[in-house]
Amino acid sequence: MARYLRYLVPLGIFAVLVAFLFRGLSLDPKLVPSPLVGKPMPAFTLTRLDDPDATISDADLKGKVSLLNIWATWCASCRAEHDVLLELAETGEVAIYGLNYKDNRADAQRWLRQLGDPYIANAFDEDGRVGIDWGVYGAPETFVIDPQGIIRHKHIGPLTTEVLQNELLPLITELKS
Repeated sequence: MARYLRYLVPLGIFAVLVAFLFRGLSLDPKLVPSPLVGKPMPAFTLTRLDDPDATISDADLKGKVSLLNIWATWCASCRAEHDVLLELAETGEVAIYGLNYKDNRADAQRWLRQLGDPYIANAFDEDGRVGIDWGVYGAPETFVIDPQGIIRHKHIGPLTTEVLQNELLPLITELKS
């Protein structure tokens, strides 16, 4: 019996490790739950990207359904989602604010001049401290905020037309009614 146990224990440990690995590989990394969903958005006041003498704060996002899009010029996925944001902005369906994350102000201003500016305003988070308060660990990330300033949804990764149609617009419509 002890002879069999010598083989069964390592085999059992191996089987458990394979099961954990298989489970981990089947998860979608974009479905990371945010502890901020359902809670008030973190308070912040930052300079505006377009005007370092002016500020934007969490109060600017309240009173209406808003999106806060975390983006940066160094982020290839941000470029990929930019056209989707421009199309959404044209509809006037929701107020879109930006948080320019760990970026260079001049590069970000040039980006918006060249590619178009879908944002009502952009906060400039040069050192990423506000991003940390929002639980950001990369760009792009997009938050849906209700009129009371409660975070209702967090999307990790680039926005696509499908994400917009299937996730964000139904929620925005619901929050507006």
